[in-house]
Amino acid sequence: MNIIEDLTYLQSIVKSLPDPVFILSEDARYLAVLGGIDSRYYHDGSGLVGLSLYEVLVEEKARWFHERIQEALQSNTLLITEYHLGNFDVLGLEEKEGPSEVIYFEGRIQALPDLFDGKRAVLWMASNISKRHNLEVRLRSLCEIDELTGIYNRRKLLTELKSHMDEYTRCKNPLSLLMLDFDHFKAINDKYGHDIGDIVLKEITALCKQHMRSYDIFARYGGEEFIICMPNTNLEQAYQSAERMRQEIEKVKIPIRDQMISTTISIGLTQITPQSMTPSDIIKKADTALYKAKKEGRNRTVVA
Repeated sequence: MNIIEDLTYLQSIVKSLPDPVFILSEDARYLAVLGGIDSRYYHDGSGLVGLSLYEVLVEEKARWFHERIQEALQSNTLLITEYHLGNFDVLGLEEKEGPSEVIYFEGRIQALPDLFDGKRAVLWMASNISKRHNLEVRLRSLCEIDELTGIYNRRKLLTELKSHMDEYTRCKNPLSLLMLDFDHFKAINDKYGHDIGDIVLKEITALCKQHMRSYDIFARYGGEEFIICMPNTNLEQAYQSAERMRQEIEKVKIPIRDQMISTTISIGLTQITPQSMTPSDIIKKADTALYKAKKEGRNRTVVA
């Protein structure tokens, strides 16, 4: 092969790359689009050449890409990042155009040594990692979600609680914690069977969620013990929420196999203080209050 044949062959190889490779200028303009022939994941990007990112993407997303280009140029080393794109990120698409789901990418960005029309540029290779991302999300969910009730498990609770307690150390935002337990739940299992007991747990869990805010943390702590972490909530506010929840559960009758099953809950309530600065400290205080609620007759809220 002579040099011209070599270049033609090289261009043919680059164009055959399954993942798209973009040449992007320092002022966020598409200079070239190569590869991306895997039609399962990518559309023809040749029409992007000459356009600015700000003409293709919504401003926030275009700015993010532009910042990554500048970061790669400043570091002059390979930059690897992950990002996602949906049809809502692309300008000019009709509602039903584009992918129906968000697509996740890994971007490998490298500053190029030569100038293009007097401007610096980067090579940006985009690889579709949606399958890997979705698998990671599922595996993370299995590690964080209680299989029966669909709420957080103990592991996730302790992680979230530690994060909010660290925030309290910095900002002194109030934080309240409820520990609740089903009253005489063993009697339900003994009388109706554990499968019915599981249904009761799921039904009451769903009812509790209706009384909570989106940023409250609800977790199954173990067996029929549950914990609700309420950020930015003082003791009085938490007590009112706990009582509304308790009274609502007291009224509920769950129809199962031609029977109406009812239950009640006992609640121990506490709040974070400078003396309770670890998750185990504040949980222990709530547990002590819960024990007192049971000892005093159950179906009540007791403040530590």
